[in-house]
Parts: sequence; structure tokens; C-alpha cells
Amino acid sequence: MSSLTFQNVSFGYESSTDPLFSEVSFGLSPGWTGVIGANGAGKTTLLRLACRELLPQQGVILAPDHVVYCAQRTDEPPPELGGFLAAGDGESFRIRRNLEIAEDWIERWDTLSHGERKRAQIGVALWQSPDLLALDEPTNHLDLAARGLVLAALRAFRGVGLLVSHDRVLLDGLCSRCLFVEPSRVMVRPGGYTQACAQRELEADSARSARQEARRQRERLERELHRRRDQEAKAHRARSKRGISRRDHDAKEKINRARLADSGAGKRLRQLDGRLRRAREVEASIATTRKRKVGITAHGTVAPSDALFILNPCCLPLGERGALRIPDLALQPTDRVALVGPNGSGKSTLVRHIVSLLTQTPRRFMYMPQELPPDRSQELLDEARSLSAEHLAEAMTYVSRLGSDPERLLASDLPSPGEMRKLLLGLRMAARPELLILDEPTNHMDLPSIECLEAALEGFPGGLLLVSHDEPFLRRLTSARWVIEREADAESERGFRVRCRDG
Repeated sequence: MSSLTFQNVSFGYESSTDPLFSEVSFGLSPGWTGVIGANGAGKTTLLRLACRELLPQQGVILAPDHVVYCAQRTDEPPPELGGFLAAGDGESFRIRRNLEIAEDWIERWDTLSHGERKRAQIGVALWQSPDLLALDEPTNHLDLAARGLVLAALRAFRGVGLLVSHDRVLLDGLCSRCLFVEPSRVMVRPGGYTQACAQRELEADSARSARQEARRQRERLERELHRRRDQEAKAHRARSKRGISRRDHDAKEKINRARLADSGAGKRLRQLDGRLRRAREVEASIATTRKRKVGITAHGTVAPSDALFILNPCCLPLGERGALRIPDLALQPTDRVALVGPNGSGKSTLVRHIVSLLTQTPRRFMYMPQELPPDRSQELLDEARSLSAEHLAEAMTYVSRLGSDPERLLASDLPSPGEMRKLLLGLRMAARPELLILDEPTNHMDLPSIECLEAALEGFPGGLLLVSHDEPFLRRLTSARWVIEREADAESERGFRVRCRDG
């Protein structure tokens, strides 16, 4: 079988009162399909259903026998990584070369960057040549060069591909259709992300116009029915024989003739009432999407001190054979610095070093790591559930205004990585931090949330240290750069240094 079909599929988690999907049906042929939706909408669940990691509670899923699912997280190496690295066939060699995967990566998995781990994960998946390949955020953590390598590798795949991503360039360059995941339903539209979103907006505008016209028609019929009923009530009073003398036969005859002439009035009222009922049904049948109110404010404080932190020259180890040489570095209270460099060059290592120093000071700062481990995510969820109603409402406002459902998040056993990043923002921004240290903050977030976060960070008054491979994101939010580059004279093949520059 070279296709994927959902037939009246329903699914929900026990921890949630509402189903994620209700009687969902669609069919996909070979080629890449982008899976689009807000954090927590069910994108990852849909991929796991397609790959038989979850079973539907109702309906049928027809999928190929050979399926591979690549999860968002890369904590553990893929089980097949050893075989892939040791394989001597031409296909494995081609994939390793194209994705620049080294043979020793399985031995030093713990020291690999998340971007390197993601390339290895994708390489193993492609090497298995599945008929259905489901990728969950494949470009998270990847630098620009690595994204180009992944895009080229995925273009060669000939099976049914499902792609969850917030990378607009990848979705436009790879996908021939997009599947939009909305509350309890899905909708397939042609084209990459840009084309499919434009089509969705046209459909939404058309639905809103049709709904408005249906409402006007319903209101017109309601007014007409009200007028007719008033007329009928007046006519009924005029046709009443009450108060007429028993001997006034002429008056009674006139009333009888009036009743006979208006005998069809009741029938016309019933017909009008039927038309109104059908108009209400038409209005109710036109589904429109209510736009959620989005947008947050990044409240903060400007520190009164001369510097948020100062680093003395040092050398940080990068695994067994690498090192990162750091010069004198300082961040002033309103500095906005981008930390950039290729995958594996030590950006996150430097960030963790800075955070370890800041924890020994009274400085108010917020740190968002590249990945939140499951145990840390559970701690944040427990922290949120233990808050007072007032403080919980404040934190959940961030979640809601970043496009996710607070009630669903709190009811989940473990929310999606994107939802957890929103929760972390909500919990920590209440402290009015002086410094934000954000390591790939857009990872796992849906596209509308990224735009909201970008706008909020632009107005943050304190210091900002930002790690990201999203160049437009960095250009808008930072004014200086700490650039990590390879040392030309390094004895180790993995020697790097930090260089400061403007812009």
C-alpha cells in the first residue's frame, strides 16, 4: 500500500474531557504533506496514529506496513543508529555523506548538539526506506547549512511523508499539500504552507460572508414573522363576537365572512415559521473559525548595576576532543546579543556556563533551555497546578494569548513541548526578570506563537541573550553578536572561539 487513509477516526486521551479528533476522514498519496496546527491541537498524536503507535477509539486507519516515526525529542539515539553507521552499502554511505554524519556519533551521543542528533535521527529514518515516514519538527536545532542538507535529503524520499514543522521555508519547499489540524477535525488543502494558508483564509472569509448573509436572512424572516403575528392578533380581536348582541345577526354575518376570507392566514404563518426554522439551520451549518485573541507583553526590569554578568577568559570543554575558547565577555543591562554558530560549536555549553554563574548571584533572570526534559516538564506542570487562582490565571494568560488552550494543558498528563515553553514563559515572566537567556526559543512553537513572542521580546526593557538559527528573528531583536567560529590553528578538529561584533 502506497497511501494513507483515515476513515471516520475518533481519538481522545483519558485525561481530557474533549476528543482530539472526531470522525476524521482524509486520504494521502505519496509525497510530502505538511501538518499544520497550534501547539496541543493534536499534530503529534495524528502522526503516532498514522504510524500505529496509538490506536483509534473509533474508525479505521489504512497505512503501509513499513512505517517510521521520528519524534521531536532526541534524548536517546535511534535503535538502528549503530547498524546505519556500520553499514557499507551505497545508500547508507550517500545519506551519511549528504547529512554530514560522522561514524563516531553513536559513541559520543551525549556530547552531540541537538542539531547533530536530529540529523542522525533523520539519516537513520531515510536509510530504512519506509513506505510512510512521519517527521515531527525535523529542523528544530538545525543551523542554516544543516537545514539545506535535510531539505535536499528529504526531497529524495518517494513514499508517503508527514511533516510537522514551524519552518515555513521547509514546508513551502517540500510539501505539495497541507493538513490543517483544528479542534476535533482536520482539513487537507493543496500547496505548501504559504499557498495552503492563503486558501484557508479565502475559505474563512467566504464562510464569514455566507454566515453574515444567512444571519441577515434569518433576522429578516424573524421581523416578518413578528409583523405577521401582530397583524393576526389584531385581526383576531376584530373577528371576535364577544360583546355582540345575540340578536345582531348582521354583525355576526360580517364577522363570519371576515373569518372565511382570512382562513388562509394561519397556513401562511406556519409556512413562514418553517422558512425561519430552515434559515436558522442554514446559519448554524456554516462553520466559521473564531480568531483567538493573541499577543503577550514581556514585562521586565532594567537592572541598576553596570553589568548583568562578566565572564573572564576561559576554555570550556566540548566532549572529549573539543574546546570553546572564551575571551572577556560582558552583558550590560539593556544589551541585546545574539549568540550564533554552527551546530556542535558550543552555543548551549556557553549558555549553561553563564546560567551556572548567574545562579550564584541575586540577579533576576529567566532561562529557557533548548529542550525541557520530561522530568523538568513535569515539575513545571506540578508548579502551575499548585499556584493560587490569581497567579495561575496570570500564567495561563500567557498560554492562552500564545494560542494554546490552558484547560487542556493543565488536564494533560504531559503537554506538548511547545505548550511547555509557553507555560515556562507564563510562570517566569511574572517575576519581572532583568535578563532573558533564551536558547532556541522558537523550537516546538507554532508559527502564530513565534510571531507573538517576537513582538513581545522586541518590547522587553532588560537584557537579552538569544540563541537562534532564525536569521530574521535575530535581526529584529538583537543589535550585537557573539559569533562562535572554528579556530584555524586549533590542534583539535573541534576547537572553537567566540568573537564579538556589532549587528
